[in-house]
Amino acid sequence: MANIIDIVKGQNGMPGEIRGSIDNGITIGTISKNTGFGVYGNVSNLNRLNINKSNEMEVANRNEIKTGKAEILCELENGKVETYEIEIQKIFLENNENNKSMLIKITDENLIEKTGGIIQGMSGAPIIQNGKFIGAVTHVLVNDSKVGYAVFGDLMIKQMREVS
Repeated sequence: MANIIDIVKGQNGMPGEIRGSIDNGITIGTISKNTGFGVYGNVSNLNRLNINKSNEMEVANRNEIKTGKAEILCELENGKVETYEIEIQKIFLENNENNKSMLIKITDENLIEKTGGIIQGMSGAPIIQNGKFIGAVTHVLVNDSKVGYAVFGDLMIKQMREVS
């Protein structure tokens, strides 16, 4: 089994990317929907994912989300999920139409050093605030790779329920 993740930093102010590949020939489930709000389906081989259920957390209601500090979880090195600081700069509470629910900014110097900010492949990185899942990274602003958008967790749940 080979899981490979490479980080490619952007140049001249352009975003970089995370390149990954999985080559293990093991099916863990099926995908039934791939949308701007996430990838949805059914996992049939959960034990192959090595999920630590002690890390489960509640999904915050969008009214609980506040501007200010939050964290993203991201795997930049094979098998090692790290926590990085971000700032929620603006919240679009009425947004139910697209995946630009929050304006976020990377503030963690370690992440900025490693990637230059938000990079392609970071989409879906979970955002945590006050111990709750509030959403996931969706976009980077091309003119400032430290700034981007995220989708509300409740919108992701709504989409998931429509698939079930």
